[in-house]
Amino acid sequence: MALKVKAQEKLQKIGKYEGTYRYIMMPELYTSLSQDKVIKEAALRSGVSKGIMQACWDAAGEVIKAWATEGHSVALPGLGTMRFGLRAKSVAKVDEVKAGLVTSRRIIFTPTVDLKDELANTAIQITCYDRDGKEVKRVTSTDPGTVEEPDNGDSTDPTPSGGNGGNTGGGGYDGPNGD
Repeated sequence: MALKVKAQEKLQKIGKYEGTYRYIMMPELYTSLSQDKVIKEAALRSGVSKGIMQACWDAAGEVIKAWATEGHSVALPGLGTMRFGLRAKSVAKVDEVKAGLVTSRRIIFTPTVDLKDELANTAIQITCYDRDGKEVKRVTSTDPGTVEEPDNGDSTDPTPSGGNGGNTGGGGYDGPNGD
């Protein structure tokens, strides 16, 4: 198994590299798996019938939703925990506090160490495309999954790449485009 990444040559319109073409990496998006397909696979792997698995899936979803909306952090087996959160504007005086200060409601996912390790040890396959969309290079990682820190001089571009998320400290997840 490998993460598929594309590096597309794009004209930079802002920032340090404005006016130059740079290769920007982002994960290739896969198709969404339907709930029915997931339930069939889980039933097959567990040895229980699809109907029982559907009932368990539905019940677990309702419990997770109920407990999370009550303020609990809820375990997702083998994956981590999820909870609801929010972003809001701050105010100087208590009489200015109101619900209208909330700017977004969020789902915060915190992965388990095992899941993080699995991701860190997954190979990365990069396909490079020039500015015309022509494939120009393929790269497959053979490293142990270490990530170079931008401030130690190993990275040539400290700007974040696009794609799915890439946040730290709590693993907030706002949907398919991350934070």
